[in-house]
This record gives sequence, C-alpha cells and structure tokens, in this order.
Amino acid sequence: MSNTSQFEAQELRINSNLAQRIQEELGQNVYLCYQCVKCTSGCPVGKYFDWQPNQIMRAVQLGQEDIALESETPWLCASCQTCTTRCPQDLDIAAIMDFLTREALERGIEPPIREVDNLNKAFLREVRLWGRSYELGLMVELKLRNIRTHRLTEDLDMGFKMIAKNKFPIFPTFTRPPGTVKPLPRASKAIAYYPGCSLHATSPEFNTSTKAVAEALNLELIEPDGWNCCGSSSAHRADPEAAVRLPMQNLSLIEQSGFSEVTMPCAACFNRHKAAQYEIRHDPEHKSALNEKLGYDYQDSVKVKSLGETIIEHVGAKEVSARVKNPLEGLKVVCYYGCLLTRPPQVTEAAHPENPTELDDLVAALGADVLDWSYKTTCCGAAHSLTRPDIVLDLSSILIREAKLAEAEAIAVACPLCHTNLDARQFQMDLEEEMPILYFTQLMALALGLSPREAALNKNLVDPRPLLKQKGFIA
Repeated sequence: MSNTSQFEAQELRINSNLAQRIQEELGQNVYLCYQCVKCTSGCPVGKYFDWQPNQIMRAVQLGQEDIALESETPWLCASCQTCTTRCPQDLDIAAIMDFLTREALERGIEPPIREVDNLNKAFLREVRLWGRSYELGLMVELKLRNIRTHRLTEDLDMGFKMIAKNKFPIFPTFTRPPGTVKPLPRASKAIAYYPGCSLHATSPEFNTSTKAVAEALNLELIEPDGWNCCGSSSAHRADPEAAVRLPMQNLSLIEQSGFSEVTMPCAACFNRHKAAQYEIRHDPEHKSALNEKLGYDYQDSVKVKSLGETIIEHVGAKEVSARVKNPLEGLKVVCYYGCLLTRPPQVTEAAHPENPTELDDLVAALGADVLDWSYKTTCCGAAHSLTRPDIVLDLSSILIREAKLAEAEAIAVACPLCHTNLDARQFQMDLEEEMPILYFTQLMALALGLSPREAALNKNLVDPRPLLKQKGFIA
C-alpha cells in the first residue's frame, strides 16, 4: 500500500467524552482554545512537564485521554493561576488541570507523581481530624508514604532549623465541628482576623508583627473562635466540595458574629475564601446546597480583604507615613506578592494582577527605597514545598538572584508559603550570600517604632538583624 493509501486509510476520531465531562463539572468549553500558547509560555513549571499545557488542552480537544490523564503535567501544576489569568478565551486552565487529576484517580489510573496525591490525601485527613492543618503530623505521614521515592533524611536539616525556632507545634490544635461553635456577636467596628493555620505554626513572626502593627495603627482585629482550615491547594485539587465548604464555614461564622469585614494575612487563605465567594455568587444552586449543609442562610455580607488591602483602606499609606518614628531610609527593598494575592483577577478583584502596587506603597511609606523588578508575582513553587523541593529550590533561588540583580538588600513578602520557600529553604540554595526575607508587617513594626521583639525578628531563619543593625534601624 502506498503512503497516500495508508494516510487515506487512517481516521482521526475525536472523542468528546472528556471535553463533555469538563463542560459538565467546570462549565469550561475546551474547544475555545485556539493554541495561542500563552499558557505554556508563561508557565513557571513548564520545564518540568512531560507535555506542555497547550498540548494537554489539545489532547483533551481530540479526546486523547491517554495523554491527558496519564501525563505528569496536571500533577505538577503549581496552581499559580498564571495560565488562567492570561488566557484570552477566559478558560480556567488551572481548574482543568485539577479536574484531570481527579478524573484519572476516578478511573483507577495510577498517579505519575504519587507524592502529590499523598499530600492531598494526608492534608485533607488532618483537616478532617483536627479542623486545621497539623504540619508535624503531615510531614511524618508524608515521610512514611513517600519512603520509596524520598530519603527519610530529606529536609530534616530544614526541619531541625524550624523546630529550633519553635515553628512546629508538637501537638495539633483542635477546632470544634461547624454548628457546635456559638458565634459571639460584636457590636463594634472591629475587623475579623483570620490568621489561617500557618500563622499559628510555621509563620509566628507574621502573626506577632501583624497584631503589633494593628495595635499601633488603632486597627481592632478580633480572631473569631472556632475558625477552621480553608483547605489550601489540596482541597481545590482533590475535593472541590470541601474547597468551597471549608471557607464558607468560616465566612458563615464571621457573618453570624456580626463582622462585615475579615482580613486575611495569608495569601492562600485569602485566595481560597475569595474563590468560595466567587463560586456561590455565580452558582445559586451550590449556594443553596451549602446553606442547607451549614444550617445557616449565608447573606454574603462579609468583605474578604488581604491584610495589605485592609491597612491601605482603613489607614492609608499617607497616614502610615505620618506615624513612622524610625524611617527605613537607605534600605533597598523589592516587594514580592506571589501568585495568589492577585490572580485570577475575576476572583481576587485585583485591579492590576500583573503589577500590583499596594505593598510597594506601604513599604515606601516607611521610608524604604522600593525598587522596581519584574518578578512581583512570579511563582516560587509553594505548592510543591513538601512534594518536589527541587522545583521549589529552582524557582525560589531565581527570585532571590533577580532581587539581587535589582540591587535589593531584602525582600518584603505577604505570604507564609512564599516566606517559607524563600527564607527557610535559602540555606539549601547555591547562593553566594543570603538575603533577608521579611514580612511587610515586620518592616512596618520597625518603622512605627516598635521593638525587634514585637517585629519577631528572632523567628526568621535568615537573620535580618545584622543588616538592620548595619543600617541603624535596631540597636
């Protein structure tokens, strides 16, 4: 048979079953993708994929289920939302990647990146048991589950450093199940304060400095009793129902307590609660089902704000500047927002998702020299901190090197996950010199005349005190 005859004998059969499943569950029409390749060109993890995002989308369009469901790519997706934010057809590509991992598991397909599946299961089990994340228990379980692919001693050096800083609570914090916590109505202008699991564990310096700054700025923050974990990235990847229900339990509790606004220092918590609000506002049936499950008719009266937004709106950069007692003059800083404070903009309501300026404005108000750079929202690989530290070390070290190229002396962050990757893992990176990574609230505490103890400078793994002493900001 000639080549022409062989070609004519072949048939290209498009199987739309997978595309239909995505349309039914996510409301996403994959056939809108016209292969502009923006998802691939902007993906920070692309070099680790076996198939690029646009190729996965084409495979779904053509019904090539073996590629779409057996690929490593959906499992290695960092959920940074870059592809979703930049897609000209408004396709939620990150959500499609999450769907493919769930679909593969439902069909009995072995996960090509078993560590990610283990993390999702272990994390959600901890949340079911305690109501919040229990980092030490999570890490022990992952060590045992991944013993075939990871050395038991891997990351123990970082673990010991964090234990020495008292960043791993030995015992879990138990939160009572929803419905058993009686909301306490507040008759004041106080703002609800949702710290999230990390600020009570691996990021105490963020929690301590936030409370100190709020008091100095006359912001009354009240932490509601009975809040639970938001589910983080594990929920939206492995259990979409929990990804909405867990945040809505918190928002219902906050609303019943009489708060009209909640501030969330953690970028991941902020993003997950905003995503839950977006979901119930665009799916009345889902909202009704959730109300029934929660036993409360949520009125959607609570504004979810990041901590930076709260300070800007209630105090303002100008007033912050007027209250500065210890100007950070001469300190060169770049502000790093990470992925989830601004993306995707239809969820976060960020005016400038690619070039936000809120943190820049606040840090500049402290008297610091805020430098411009192109990596404000570039992913640090946070989602893979416990599964693929090699990816985290690669992406995070790039950020630190680029900050140095911009002539920065420190990086200001607003996310505990980003801080852990950039600060706690920095000693594992091949860097000539370490760079202090500070929460923006730590810088604010110093500039407002608060003590190093109130700024919790002793909790950072890369000690910022030598630099701050050299600059004359602390004794």
